[in-house]
Amino acid sequence: MKIGVPKEIKTNEYRVALIPSGVAALVAAGHAVWVESNAGMGSGFSDEQYLNAGAHLAADAGAVWAAAELIIKVKEPVRTEWRYLRAGQIIFTYFHFAADLELTQAHLDSGAVCIAYETVMQADGELPLLTPMSEVAGRMAVQEGAKYLEKLYGGRGVLLGGVPGVAPAHVLILGGGVVGSNAARMAAGLGARVTLLDVSLARLRHLSETLPVQTLYSNRHNLLEQIASADLVIGAVLIAGAAAPRLLHREDLQLMQPGAVIVDVAVDQGGCIETTRPTTHENPVYVVDGVIHYAVANMPGGVPRTSTLALTNATFPYLLQLADKGWQQALRDNTALRAGMNIVAGQITCRAVADTLGMPYSDPDSLL
Repeated sequence: MKIGVPKEIKTNEYRVALIPSGVAALVAAGHAVWVESNAGMGSGFSDEQYLNAGAHLAADAGAVWAAAELIIKVKEPVRTEWRYLRAGQIIFTYFHFAADLELTQAHLDSGAVCIAYETVMQADGELPLLTPMSEVAGRMAVQEGAKYLEKLYGGRGVLLGGVPGVAPAHVLILGGGVVGSNAARMAAGLGARVTLLDVSLARLRHLSETLPVQTLYSNRHNLLEQIASADLVIGAVLIAGAAAPRLLHREDLQLMQPGAVIVDVAVDQGGCIETTRPTTHENPVYVVDGVIHYAVANMPGGVPRTSTLALTNATFPYLLQLADKGWQQALRDNTALRAGMNIVAGQITCRAVADTLGMPYSDPDSLL
């Protein structure tokens, strides 16, 4: 199969979807790989390394998209890339369709086969391609939150871990999944007082046994009570494939302390805070009612070397299956990969996306 790796062009996105060792493995398996020049530079991989691994180097994105039957990316194709989409082409990347109707419509109109990293799901409910980036984002949420709590950045001037004789910051985490548990581990490790809310009692029991955190059942009363004393609130709520539920409303910010910080990691799925709007690494924060909001939509892109290696460790086995078998046979054979099927030939095949956007849903099995 002909596989293409375009350079990521989303603002401040330095990750790359395939590293040179992955190219070498695909070439050894009989596939051809086109890599756009400088695609790996942001993550520390040179064009020479890709050439030595057996890749064809393309001067521009258009050449990569034109040559490839299967495009592998990190982030969803942005507006300037939509002209490259074509019927039957496979695109394997993070899409987050439920948060963007226009993006969804563009891919429906293209006739492409869209397989989303974020909805590939194993039988036990694990999201293997979302997990590594959720781990990165959860850990980054704490270090970014700690930075913006500094007075220089408009924060309350609070040190996350405090010092002897001075209380540490109060970190409130909404959601106990991969993002939330990693954020809790980091915040507690720095000495913060951590409270974690979730709706799963089983998850709360596990986290209370394994982390030095206070756990509370997530309901409106507990949430409002906790935000009043929180220095840092981390939004870590996920419903696979669907828009994130809005847990905090605009009026709730009045209960928070001036200079408190919100880091909404759920921004890719629309955010779990009503006042969330996507930002970039270049301009990461804004203030609403005295509360600093950090809502960078590609947080792991800020640490591309770590993120690229973590992501490609997870995605490569699935990529190899798609290349070796073709998308239809690969999805028939692998139920986890089949769950990643979001759009095929102008039809939405992920129920969460269809329901969120109020659009027709097609059973994926009927297209396999």
